[in-house]
Amino acid sequence: MNETSKIQKLNEIKAQSRLGGGQARIDAHHKKGRLTARERLDLLLDRGSFREVDPFVVHRTSDFGLDEQKIVSDSVVVGWGTIDKRLVYVYSQDFTVFGGSLGEVHAEKICKIMDMAMKNGAPVIGLNDSGGARIQEGVVALGGYADIFLRNTLASGVVPQISAIMGPCAGGAVYSPALTDFIFMTRNTSYMFVTGPDVVKTVTHEEVTQEELGGAGVHSEKSGVCHVAADSEADTLYLIRKLMGYLPQNNMEDPPPAPTAVRDDPLRMDEALNALVPDDPNKPYDIKEAIRMIVDNGVFFEIHENYAANIVVGFARLGGQSVGIVANQPAVLAGVLDIDASEKGARFVRFCDSFNIPIITFEDVPGFLPGTFQEHHGIIRSGAKLLYAYCEATVPKLTVITRKAYGGAYCVMSSKHIRGDLNLAWPSAEIAVMGPDGAVNIIFRKELEKAGDPVQRKAELVAEYKEKFANPYVAASRGYVDDVIEPKETRPRLINALAMLSNKRDKNPAKKHGNIPL
Repeated sequence: MNETSKIQKLNEIKAQSRLGGGQARIDAHHKKGRLTARERLDLLLDRGSFREVDPFVVHRTSDFGLDEQKIVSDSVVVGWGTIDKRLVYVYSQDFTVFGGSLGEVHAEKICKIMDMAMKNGAPVIGLNDSGGARIQEGVVALGGYADIFLRNTLASGVVPQISAIMGPCAGGAVYSPALTDFIFMTRNTSYMFVTGPDVVKTVTHEEVTQEELGGAGVHSEKSGVCHVAADSEADTLYLIRKLMGYLPQNNMEDPPPAPTAVRDDPLRMDEALNALVPDDPNKPYDIKEAIRMIVDNGVFFEIHENYAANIVVGFARLGGQSVGIVANQPAVLAGVLDIDASEKGARFVRFCDSFNIPIITFEDVPGFLPGTFQEHHGIIRSGAKLLYAYCEATVPKLTVITRKAYGGAYCVMSSKHIRGDLNLAWPSAEIAVMGPDGAVNIIFRKELEKAGDPVQRKAELVAEYKEKFANPYVAASRGYVDDVIEPKETRPRLINALAMLSNKRDKNPAKKHGNIPL
């Protein structure tokens, strides 16, 4: 065979490999409104940047007729490429080959890419679309999952790991995405569940559809498993590209700065901030309005938007620098901390600390949510997770108290006492053990019982308490608050503080690892 013939044969094999399970299966996949593994990579990565490895690797199992399948590649496409010219490692499961099922070779291809990512310090993005373990390969397939789980765990906190659920993800397959930093799902076409609808019906006699059991809506609103839900596969991949712009390549680097051409004026002040917080302390407002007025160009990339909405987390830029934002949301449950909000906040804080992203906290919290449900389901343990995360974090931590900072929640939300670097307060801030009404009921209980007009006397005592304690100046007099500022000053003050803290060095005691109250 001459050289020309060899090249021709190579191109034929490559063309066949790119077809995965064949044109008929690709057409069937398209009819369901879904993209193929390679089409997804084309949308995710910079044009022409993808470089595939192991395109000719196929399964080694001949049982159950697998050797009769005429394919030249296994059910996952792996390699590397760039997003905005920055290196990422990727794998994309191919549903047209054996339903995307994971076998020995499938797992080996993913593990190879993950090992390369760790060695070279670049993020890993997995596009999941699989029917689960390849039954024909038995325990070898299960071993393959475990090999991936180990690498997910070792890579955690070393390189960012992003998972996109583009189709089914069931059984043991769900635990690899669950071990990664962020999970994206596509509405109506992606599903995650440990046990499918048939098993649920057998065990509980409950009729449930795939969407009701583990669709993007369920996991982005109820379980919190999904961090971002998108309406289409193209939107899902676009949002992953956007997220990557806020993240560093690995834990030894800082996030990339925004291009100078698109930077916002660091001295910009928005007068509307001065009127945002209502005079009535019981009246809600939307903390997201404050965030957008403060951050660069009003752009806020929210994470877990529809889950535990009483706390807001996400990424933005200040002075071109990537920051993580944690904010109590007075418009939902008065911004109270409950089990879900505490865990949501804790996970986000730990991610930011892992990857050198400064944390900006906007605080307006009346305390922890009371009630038997919260107590019986572990609000103490969950609240401690958020406290632990803030205490442990060594990145720059800036806090702005916009209104209420009551009780133990004051301590938790990045107070000076747990190594907050700069703590600012607006004039509307109320820093106290509890709200004035509750405090008066306890402190002056006997006096109120004896008063001729208890209602009038209580109103007087509440006014006195507010004057003395429901303001930021007592805390400021002790240095617990570094300064009291006009709300409109917040943006330039935060940007200045980030510059001041750019060389911050802080560390925790030497230890194998702490024991976060999981």
